[in-house]
Amino acid sequence: MAVSAGDQGFFGPESVSWRVHRETTVLFGGARALLMQAAHPLVIAGARETGFYERNPWKRLERTLQLTYAITFGSRAEAEEAAARINAVHRGVHGTDPVTGKPYDALDPELLLWVHACLVDSAVLFEQLTVGALDDAGRQRFHEEQMLAAEMLLLPRERIPPTVAGLRAYIDSVVSSGDLIVTDAALAVASLFKNPPQEAEWRPVLRAVSRWAFGTLPPVLRAQYGVRWTRAHDVMREVSLGSVRLLRPALPRRVRYIQPAEAALARTRTAT
Repeated sequence: MAVSAGDQGFFGPESVSWRVHRETTVLFGGARALLMQAAHPLVIAGARETGFYERNPWKRLERTLQLTYAITFGSRAEAEEAAARINAVHRGVHGTDPVTGKPYDALDPELLLWVHACLVDSAVLFEQLTVGALDDAGRQRFHEEQMLAAEMLLLPRERIPPTVAGLRAYIDSVVSSGDLIVTDAALAVASLFKNPPQEAEWRPVLRAVSRWAFGTLPPVLRAQYGVRWTRAHDVMREVSLGSVRLLRPALPRRVRYIQPAEAALARTRTAT
């Protein structure tokens, strides 16, 4: 696909979405989001239908990340194509969950909202823990920008809580509702991070990522995943994430920032 030099896409380098999603340590927060999403039995039922976590799961996860980053960092045409590909897959995903007996549809606004909320909340949390550049206004702007990405994936904007605090309250309500169940399929997702395959690009650091992901889950979900957690684990989590935040500014750009963000920045700096 031909891309016009200088095409900033739907967000651009001045957006909070670029500033947040370019960070490698925010990408690590995606593990938390996946664990939360997988704990919703209707979400994981749809993912299982596509074979997402059963046939080369890590490669499929990487391809999904590429499409997601295309929405943030791609040109407008690339973002629209990526959204169209995701939506096309979702249109064919529907059925009955064998665990709960409930029907599921990947385009159900309630399921889309849960998936979206987990991603935004985890990004906001890991930005705060590992970068710390955003204030409350910046987090709210990020939340509002991500509503556009949600709309591209067919989640109506009016279904999304309008504030960061409202989004957090929505997540808390789902967690306390009893609707989340860590099934065998969810445990298979957890094993991707606990025991990553040899081909996983970030395998050397995924043990730490796994600890951070489980350590930042709502406690009731962490318990459902069978993770033993004590105050000592809290301290280790705080120390390790605090160290990441302190060391991050000294790291080279190629480590701090993900490649799609750097490529997009180079593109936007090129004269048309």
